[in-house]
Amino acid sequence: MSFETRRGRSLPVGWLITLGILTLMGMGLLLRSRWPPSPSPTLTEGTLPSSSPTLSATPALRDLCAPEMLPRIHAPRFEGPIPFEQSAIAWFGQVSPTRNYTDIRVGYNARELFIYLAIFDRHLWYDENPTPQTLTQWDAATILLDTSGGDRLSLSSWRFVAQLYSEPSPSRRNVERGSAEGWKPIHVPFNAVPGWRGNALNDDRESDRGWAMGFTIPFSSLGLTSAPPEGTIWRLAVRVHDRDSMEDPSLEETSWPPSASPDDPSCWGFLHFGLPAYHATAVPTGYIRIRRPVRNSPLVPDANVGGTTSNQCPGDEHYIWNEWGNRNDGHAPDFNIQNQSDVADWPCFAKYYVTFPLDAIPRGKTIISATLTLHQFGNAGDPGQARPSWIQVLIASADWDEETITWNNAPLAYENVGGAWVDPLLEWPGWPGVPRTWDVSYAVAQAYARGEPLRLILYSADSAYHSGKYFVSSDAEDWNTEGRPLLEVWWGESR
Repeated sequence: MSFETRRGRSLPVGWLITLGILTLMGMGLLLRSRWPPSPSPTLTEGTLPSSSPTLSATPALRDLCAPEMLPRIHAPRFEGPIPFEQSAIAWFGQVSPTRNYTDIRVGYNARELFIYLAIFDRHLWYDENPTPQTLTQWDAATILLDTSGGDRLSLSSWRFVAQLYSEPSPSRRNVERGSAEGWKPIHVPFNAVPGWRGNALNDDRESDRGWAMGFTIPFSSLGLTSAPPEGTIWRLAVRVHDRDSMEDPSLEETSWPPSASPDDPSCWGFLHFGLPAYHATAVPTGYIRIRRPVRNSPLVPDANVGGTTSNQCPGDEHYIWNEWGNRNDGHAPDFNIQNQSDVADWPCFAKYYVTFPLDAIPRGKTIISATLTLHQFGNAGDPGQARPSWIQVLIASADWDEETITWNNAPLAYENVGGAWVDPLLEWPGWPGVPRTWDVSYAVAQAYARGEPLRLILYSADSAYHSGKYFVSSDAEDWNTEGRPLLEVWWGESR
């Protein structure tokens, strides 16, 4: 499903990176691979990575930079071209007339790192006479990397900047390398391909919808002969710079992580090469099914944010910039998961949040495996228009309230943990819907070890139009209890 919007003078956000990834915003052309990204080497029980933060009191600013508080992106590795829609997904920012929201997509192959930013932005402005020193005073994006994973600027620190323009523009790119004295200019190859959707660049007479920047950074430009081994951890931060008129100064920058400072790698997030995997060796002794038993139960709260099935693809300009991101749909009986490469259609995009209690699992056990099951009953588009979606599972960085959660206040993802393909339905399946499953063993093991509920987010990095997939929520009527979200957990005794 999509909506009609004035396309005006627009440029394809399509771009071709070195190994042939092709994505045309507004044209729906994409490369597709049905093979899931390769995971990292298996993690055995007792060797889980740093756990996500304990969600209690509001932390001080310095605490936000503690390693266990910082988010991380597990970048999938691909052999050959990087499928746009299977890149890891993360996000930051808010939707408003003066603030920007950004989706981050990350992937890599043997030769290069791919980072793609899709920004919801009402007014698009570039500098007609750019200089390296003023690039970030206009609509621009900065990628910060530290290949040593350290917490101080050094020769391992890199800053890549690209400013919005109507086409790839070498004069609107800059790269600097860190040192003990700060950032210093350096010339190394990288590519940054911009795209935009809306009325016109450098014209505020009508609203725009947003822009994108696709960064391709060869590992050779960072002094490496090939991709880092899977399991390698770098530091990563993303900053989006905003300007909404010719005369007024630039607006407040937004960042991932929100605490990120350009000169302090200790507050940058983490980039982990490879997806996490989980394996435990234990004698099976227990199993549980967790789902909301009756509609008015407080167990297994869930919520859809953004382009929910009742708020999908609105076209009113005032509404989408002022109200869309602040709407609560915490008690809808169904939900949508959707994304696209065409940033003009962002009012269709939707995420799903769900929390499962784990306190019925006896303490002192070893989690063997866990599965999330959702029941799909439909999808966007007419028959034959929809494409399969790689729907990703992420762990939420904080608790949330079913009564108040919105796109703008929902917690960010702490980390992505995998995904599964969901095919479109060609006909009405009947209730409870078609079961779709995700392996969430890694996420359950971490939450159980912390003594906390399992807080999940589902979202996609889709490219195609009509990508929305519709599922039954915890708030479904009691006649469709079977369709409600279900968590199954198997545990055992350590050998």
